[in-house]
Amino acid sequence: MIQLPRMPYRVNLASLPTPLRKLSRISREIGGPDIWLKSDDMTGSLLSGNKVRKLEFLLADALSKGADTIITCGGIQSNHCRATALACAQLGLRCELLLREGDFPRPSGIGQSKAEGNLFLDAMAGANIHIYPKDDYVRHQLQLFREVEGKLKAEGARPYSIPTGGSNGIGVWGYLHGGLELQQDCNSAGFVPDTVICASGSGGTQAGLTLAQYFAVPAKKSRVLGFAVCDNSEWFNRKVARDVAQWGEHAGLDESDRAALAGALQISTIDDYIGPGYAKPYPQMLAMIRQLAALEGVVLDPVYTGKAFYGMVSEIRKGRFADMQNLVFVHTGGSFGLYPYARELLDTE
Repeated sequence: MIQLPRMPYRVNLASLPTPLRKLSRISREIGGPDIWLKSDDMTGSLLSGNKVRKLEFLLADALSKGADTIITCGGIQSNHCRATALACAQLGLRCELLLREGDFPRPSGIGQSKAEGNLFLDAMAGANIHIYPKDDYVRHQLQLFREVEGKLKAEGARPYSIPTGGSNGIGVWGYLHGGLELQQDCNSAGFVPDTVICASGSGGTQAGLTLAQYFAVPAKKSRVLGFAVCDNSEWFNRKVARDVAQWGEHAGLDESDRAALAGALQISTIDDYIGPGYAKPYPQMLAMIRQLAALEGVVLDPVYTGKAFYGMVSEIRKGRFADMQNLVFVHTGGSFGLYPYARELLDTE
C-alpha cells in the first residue's frame, strides 16, 4: 500500500468543509438507496463549485513560480473560467480567458447588459476575454495558448497556463483533498458510501475522487462513478488514468509506485446520458432539474450536474444500485450557467 504523500501548499479560496446531507424526499420518491449530497456548490458565493478546489493548488503553484498572469480556457459559460477570473481578481493576478463559441446559448456582445451567467462574471472580474469559433478552438487550442503566452512574455508578463477545467496532475490534488474530506463527512454520519457519483467534463474531479478512495482509511472502499457530459467513457477512463499518472509524478512517487497505483485504481464512467451533445439539454434531464429543485431546494445545472443526477436516477430505476444502501452525489456547482437556459427550464408546454 502506497502511503499518502504530503500535500503541497494551497491558497485558501474555498469555504471548507462543504456540507453533506441526505436527500430524503427524492430518495423516497425514486426508491432504492439513500441519496446523499456533498454540496460543493457551496464552496463560496461567487467562487462556487468544484473548480475552486483545483485552483487552490494550481494558483499556489503559479504564485510559487512567480507568475503574474493566468491563462486558461473553456466554453462561453465555463464554470472553471469564471472561478479562475474571480480567484485571480482576489489574488491580484491578471487573467486571460480563451473561450469557445458554439456550445452554449450566447447573446451577442460582452461587457454589455446582454452578457449572461458566467460570461457576465468573467467580464465583471476584469478578465481579458478572447472568443474563438468552436472549430478553431478545438483544432488549434495549443497554438492559441502559445500565441497568448508569447504576446504576454513580449510585454514583460510572467504567464502560467492552466488546462481545461484545471484538470491535470496538480489540479488532482484538489479532489484528492475533497475526497478525503468526504470520507470524514461520511464517517461522522455513520456510513461508508457504496458509490460516489460525479459529473465528468474534463476528468479531474473524477480522478481526485478515485485517488482518494485508494487512500481511504476504512477497509470498505467506495466505488467512484463518473457520468460523462461529453466525449465517451473510454476517453474519460484514459483521461482519469493520465491525470493520476501526472499526479504521481508531481507527488514524487517512484516508477514502481506509480505502476502499482495505476494497477490498483478502479476507474468507471457512464456515457449514456450526454444527450444531443455537450451543453445541449434534453426534456427528461430538465424535468429532473425542476423536480429536485421543488422537492429538495437543490439547484442543478443543465451542462454537468443535471445530466449526472438524471443519469444516477435512471440507473437506480434500472436496478444498477439495487444491492446498495447509500449513494453520495457530489454537487459540483454550475448555477451561474443556468441563466442562459431559463427559457428551456421554465417552458414546460
